[in-house]
Amino acid sequence: MYYFKFFISMRIRVSILCSQLRYHSSLATNPLKPITNTELETLVLQQKRQGKFYNLTENVISKPTVLLASCRNLSNNVSINEDSVSKRISIEEISDQLKQNRFNVEECCVKMVPNRLKGESLVLPNLKLKVLIEAIRMVLVIVYDKGFATFAYGGRVGMGRHTAIRYLKTTVQDPTWWFKVGFEHSVFDDKHVSRLSLIVEEKIDDKFLIELIKKFFEFEALRIELGGCCMGRGFPQESSLNSMLVNIYFNGFDKEMQRLRLKIDREEKKVSVDSVGGRVFHKPERVYVVRYLDEILVITSSCSKRHTLELKNEVVKFLEGVLGMEVDKLKTAIHSSVSEKIDFLGMELQAVPPSVLHPRPSEKEIRARKKYNRQKEMKLLELKNARATRRRKLGLKIVEHVFKKVKRGDVFKFDYQIEGEVRDIFRRWGDETVQEFFDSLEDRSEWYRKFTSAEFLNLRHIRSQLPCELVDAYDQFQEQVNKHLTPLKARNALEEVGMRVEEEEKENYAESIVDDLTKLCMKVIAPPELVRKAVKLAGFTNSMGRPRPIKLLICLEDTDIIKWYAGVGRRWLEYFCCCRNFKLVKIIVSYHMRFSCILTLAEKHDSTKLEAIRHYTKDLKIFDMAGGEEVYFPTEREIKMMGDKNLVDPKPVDGALTMAVVRLAVDEPKSYCLAHFCDKKETALYRIRLLQNRINVDPLNMEKWVPGMGAIHESLNRKVLSLCCDHISDLYLGNITLQDIDCTSFVDV
Repeated sequence: MYYFKFFISMRIRVSILCSQLRYHSSLATNPLKPITNTELETLVLQQKRQGKFYNLTENVISKPTVLLASCRNLSNNVSINEDSVSKRISIEEISDQLKQNRFNVEECCVKMVPNRLKGESLVLPNLKLKVLIEAIRMVLVIVYDKGFATFAYGGRVGMGRHTAIRYLKTTVQDPTWWFKVGFEHSVFDDKHVSRLSLIVEEKIDDKFLIELIKKFFEFEALRIELGGCCMGRGFPQESSLNSMLVNIYFNGFDKEMQRLRLKIDREEKKVSVDSVGGRVFHKPERVYVVRYLDEILVITSSCSKRHTLELKNEVVKFLEGVLGMEVDKLKTAIHSSVSEKIDFLGMELQAVPPSVLHPRPSEKEIRARKKYNRQKEMKLLELKNARATRRRKLGLKIVEHVFKKVKRGDVFKFDYQIEGEVRDIFRRWGDETVQEFFDSLEDRSEWYRKFTSAEFLNLRHIRSQLPCELVDAYDQFQEQVNKHLTPLKARNALEEVGMRVEEEEKENYAESIVDDLTKLCMKVIAPPELVRKAVKLAGFTNSMGRPRPIKLLICLEDTDIIKWYAGVGRRWLEYFCCCRNFKLVKIIVSYHMRFSCILTLAEKHDSTKLEAIRHYTKDLKIFDMAGGEEVYFPTEREIKMMGDKNLVDPKPVDGALTMAVVRLAVDEPKSYCLAHFCDKKETALYRIRLLQNRINVDPLNMEKWVPGMGAIHESLNRKVLSLCCDHISDLYLGNITLQDIDCTSFVDV
């Protein structure tokens, strides 16, 4: 029996060795390339039979090209190849382990121990497991993404936070009542994983894939916190697969909400009559739903509070009964959309009349606008007179030159013909002069008075004594004068234009009054109190609200200090650019953060604020090794020009605001950069310093912490990372997060 087992094991090893030799020989002739998105979609759809997908792990996920594409996504490097990947992990080893169903998830999990004795530990996947998780996410996106509801946002391409806010501002009409579903702070446990497995099995027939997902949760490689502030923020405790699994889990809820919306749409519509003008306004009962991962907002339009309460009860019943969620009844309360604000996606929503979003100009603004228009007209008149003067001088010079040439009998000789160009120039000048003349009512009146002053030619006894040709010519001339120069038609046209403008203003005013009485729009603002509290908590301002230096950053280089401030500022600007009070965030970034950075630089170099401004300027310019200027912090002009233009899914400022990375002055042996698949060895050591540990505040304590602001897990505090100059710059500027770094390979210093 022993020899039989030994023979079997040796046969398996020989087969593996032969497959590896064949793999390497094929790579020698055909180098491995990542699979494209189109090819991956085709490959996944080939596994679909009778509405289900079969053996995705063996036929798709385990393929080396798919795993290499996963490495490409993790590194954000399009030109990644197997050579750079093989320095960290073995693609063929992962592929063989997946095909033979012997991939060990537990060995790929690293436990991060915090510095505090009573601190909570965190389990993170290593780079090998991250590659597998990303490959599974890529496959699940193709399987499920097209079947998700249109109001399901988060973790999807083109369906981010700003897209959800745009939907609320443009689609939601006349909101009456709303409620936000709040969950108790809990972790995705075994019952949720079992339900998730059943949901996945409805569409995918792959036992090994289901077992992998269960092991991810069992060994805490995946950790989903419901009712918290850590989802979709780029924190290291969150995986790229979390968003997709949450959308899959809540897909049944989305379909239930679609069913309820169709049910309400089929019911009798509501009609209201204006008692003043007798106008009829069609107001159907509608339900709007927006879900960003585990944040759910339900809005009703033209519905009574009783109907909204019934809808809320059905929603809570489905979430608790079917999905097994723990709903916080206190947070899930109905609010009036007009009199009460509601928090969603870190912003405040309120229903307001259209005149609040598009206010009518006041008398002072109208006077200022008229004054500006008059100044603009005077400026245009000055430019027109200057242009006419230049043309007159140029024309006189041309005529004088031509006259001299002709008088001397010289012949004009040119290398090329310019007659056509000169003729076009003079024709254009003449047309502009004639058009200006006809547009001027005063000039037309003056010339009309001059041409019609010869009234004696209209007398009969005078006309009889003149030649007939002269009388006919005069009559024809007077007809042309009356046709083209009479100011009466021009004056009537101007009066008609003025009356038309006045009527349009009256109509617009009447429509705005009716809209204010009959319509409601969505107003989105950044919570001012929370933003000010976050600024004060991070140390940008003192107790009086004035900028102050952050002494923790003094040990950094000048460039890194400016980059850290620039990363926080740009994230704040990108996140709140869709808000109505975006000007408040602009002031915070342009004034408080800018001068806090200047004061930090002044504190570092033991100088005054004016000396720091004189050296770096207010735009915080720095010079590179070649002497060229570099500007990382957004300039004042750039901040003024920002607005609600780009629809992106920006990461909140939480990760950049609550973390500072400090370089260590130690001599350690050179190692690879810990950014995913970066092959640079010119690295330095940086220690992570977290805000909650620095000020000794628990992020769950909402009285001392900022409500709605997440935090990086405390187990990463004071961990040391080896990073190259490019990736530490991207980390400071907010282009990457700790989720893009292999934190399990931290350096023990």
